[in-house]
Amino acid sequence: MIRSIYIILINFILFPAFTFAQADNVEACIGKIMQQSDMAGLAVAVVKGNRIIYTHSYGYKNLETKTRLTDDCLFRIASISKSFTATSLMQLVEAKKISLNDDVSGLIGFRVRNPRFPDKVITLRMILSHTSGINDSQGYFSLDAINPDKNPGWAKCYNDYAPGAGYMYCNLNFNMAGTILERVSGERFDQYVKHHILDPLGLYGGYCVDSLDQSRFATLYEYNTDSARLIPAYRAYDPHSEEIAHYTMGYSAPVFSPTGGMKIAAADLARYMIMHMNLGKYGKKRILSKKSARLMQSKIAKQAGYGLAIMTRDSLIDGKVLKGHTGSAYGLNSAMFFEPREKFGIVAITNGYHSNTPGGLKTIVNCLYDHLIRKEK
Repeated sequence: MIRSIYIILINFILFPAFTFAQADNVEACIGKIMQQSDMAGLAVAVVKGNRIIYTHSYGYKNLETKTRLTDDCLFRIASISKSFTATSLMQLVEAKKISLNDDVSGLIGFRVRNPRFPDKVITLRMILSHTSGINDSQGYFSLDAINPDKNPGWAKCYNDYAPGAGYMYCNLNFNMAGTILERVSGERFDQYVKHHILDPLGLYGGYCVDSLDQSRFATLYEYNTDSARLIPAYRAYDPHSEEIAHYTMGYSAPVFSPTGGMKIAAADLARYMIMHMNLGKYGKKRILSKKSARLMQSKIAKQAGYGLAIMTRDSLIDGKVLKGHTGSAYGLNSAMFFEPREKFGIVAITNGYHSNTPGGLKTIVNCLYDHLIRKEK
């Protein structure tokens, strides 16, 4: 209780865009949702007018030790990580080291062709927008899954429609993308993201477990239906030390999971979100051109509303068209969405929950929007 009052006071002093009454209402609203959802912990950050106006952590970092979640806790944010990979590649596009229309085969070091459509090139744009026609049926933790020289069943990685003709969400796409980033840039995947996104924006996080303060990791929990309990998913933070010790540049990037392996706190994820909301710029630092940022936010896979690792969603908050991404893995659920014209955004991350109520973090997002952003009529 004392900690809650302290955090509200600090937020009020630093971000006087809401009242104590609003903060109390948010806590009551979120507390009710967490109880209904059997949520382990929840970290949120709210952005309005290009600045963070509210951050708060609820519940537990670790249920077994009853350690409370704090604002500096790091989460493996799952598929929101894809946008870091796409942002990195767009930097290389701007530097003219690569093109979105390039043949992936020439970028990744082995032939990438749908055997049903051998003459149809699969481009970088296609893998970044999930329109490549590639699937995860053979796995995605290693490029061996789709490498014809490594997997006799490689052909199963391709769908029965032509590349560019359909949409299927696919994690392998982005582990391939991370490998391409490494091969073109000459930097190890995790180091490139650190040097060209995290450090310039002043953010703490990364893909390499051993490079981070592991005492800050929020334990992730998966719901076990047999025991009706939240069970720790310790493998979420597997450092893969042995694989990294025998790392092959230009092939081993999936070890870091470019598709879902970023570890970062909610507030720093919100700062990264502000950069995308402002079309590539955070504060005085620009890391991406407006043209590239707009392309990432466009609907390349039109029916799915998917761009280059940025989704367009009109069903999250009634009457609002939002840009961003979701994440789900090892029991964690995450959401990062912003409204580029009205300049507001919300980050919400739970380290584990069980709920019979559909919608995931939608109720949390709407709670924060209703109490801290929506203009009173």
